[in-house]
Amino acid sequence: MAKAIDAMEFPAKKNKIKTSTGEKIFTVFNYAFFTLLCLLMLYPFWHVLMQSLSSMEEALKGGVFLYPKGFNLDTYVSVFKNPQIYSGFGTTIFATVVGSVLGTLVTAMTAYPLSKTRLRGGKIIMVLVLFTMIFNAGMIPNYLLIRNLGLYDNRWALVLPMLVSAYNCIIMKSFFLSIPESLEESARIDGANDMRIFFSIILPLSKATIATILLFNAVMYWNDYFSTVLYIQATDKWSLQAVLRNMLTNTQQAMQAAGVNVRAQSNTNAVTIKAASIVVATVPILVVYPFVQKYFVKGVMIGGVKG
Repeated sequence: MAKAIDAMEFPAKKNKIKTSTGEKIFTVFNYAFFTLLCLLMLYPFWHVLMQSLSSMEEALKGGVFLYPKGFNLDTYVSVFKNPQIYSGFGTTIFATVVGSVLGTLVTAMTAYPLSKTRLRGGKIIMVLVLFTMIFNAGMIPNYLLIRNLGLYDNRWALVLPMLVSAYNCIIMKSFFLSIPESLEESARIDGANDMRIFFSIILPLSKATIATILLFNAVMYWNDYFSTVLYIQATDKWSLQAVLRNMLTNTQQAMQAAGVNVRAQSNTNAVTIKAASIVVATVPILVVYPFVQKYFVKGVMIGGVKG
């Protein structure tokens, strides 16, 4: 009798949903396909990393590098003897940090008023923002503008032209539209003005979106080299990507111009120098990216769901 009561009070566990043979095959295929896809994406970087840690003779032979062949660190010693690497790091870190922070702040301050229906001419301004996603003045007008503003051969020329992105502005505007208007009305009743509401209420609620835009900007500034080619003449102001490009296209001359004799190094050559330079320029952003990757996905979802 007691067992019957227990059975009534605590029903038996639900049976697990049975999967068909076709579903199991599909699941196995998915795992195999995406595992192979991940390996195909990871291997190029792994190949370059292992090649940079290999000896000169093995690197010249080429082939597949699953592990270092003739392990040595002479290549990295040679790369870090190049003073342009340090100046490039300094310029790129300046552009990435300053550009990301300012760009995110300006983007938020642009998107917030555009999310309000009470903004006069808001629809026209939004059309003009969207217009910039389709049409661009071009390379020569941008170059002339930078020269006329007195920013040529100035590190700020690497920051200001890319400060605001229309796509990022749309993402932030979409998020601001999801914030209840009642929060702002309550703050206004308490005597807060628009600036106080924006910095004390809106921005703290937008941490995930801000992190997303910050990541977008950081990756963009870190990978940018074309701005250096257009606007920077002094080699000590080149970004890291421009230094890397110079080394990849003309390794021997680039290293000699920096005072590093590749031939004098016992276990280095142009192949290993190129591989080590790529690793040095890529690792910093790879280290940062995983910590904010979840915000990256959330930001894409916000921009895709809201219009």
